[in-house]
Amino acid sequence: MATWALRASPLPPDPSRHRRLIMGWLFMREMGGHASARSYLDNQFTYQRDTHRLTVLASAMVGSTYYAACERLADDAERIVFGIVCLTKTSTGARDGCTFGYKDMDETVGPNESECPAAILDELTATDSAYALAWRARCRANLLAKKLDRAKPTPKPGQIIIFDESMRFSDGSDRTRFEVVANPKGKTPLFRDPESRAICRIPAFRKRAYRIVHAAIIVRDTTNG
Repeated sequence: MATWALRASPLPPDPSRHRRLIMGWLFMREMGGHASARSYLDNQFTYQRDTHRLTVLASAMVGSTYYAACERLADDAERIVFGIVCLTKTSTGARDGCTFGYKDMDETVGPNESECPAAILDELTATDSAYALAWRARCRANLLAKKLDRAKPTPKPGQIIIFDESMRFSDGSDRTRFEVVANPKGKTPLFRDPESRAICRIPAFRKRAYRIVHAAIIVRDTTNG
């Protein structure tokens, strides 16, 4: 029997739109004609005041999280570009009809979300905020980790893969070494214990350190030249 692995500051509210505030979240019925959360938030953080101006220079959605590099020009201060992070939620079943909500923060509060793209980080100007510097460092570290994950060799059926750290499976056993087998239901490979022959699934295996120690062997028919 197969053994499966255990998953080892925005503009003032517009009174013409119905909104509600809950624990720092601002919910609304519609986004003022904007087609996406990103375009709506770009607009929210781009505005002119008597003494300063804020402009979104670059932005991106990573999952449901909005990241932006915002330029602030003020009459009595030097130009700064800082990071903004917004958590977003969408809902179609709210009783009051509010279908979109967001919670905004800037990098100086040390957001937990740290998947900001490099193109946005590159726009940010120097800062002495310890929280902002730590957030930028976490984002850079996550970008590097993703790059290293992409550079890892892709396991192919017939190869042997060895993980640096053992994993506890649902049968109570610890394993590190597997044979790679094809997954008939998807692209993510399955892994077979060479001793018990149990088929194991290892979610997000690329995030783990591993090495390939046996290349796949392809037998070719050379009888016809």
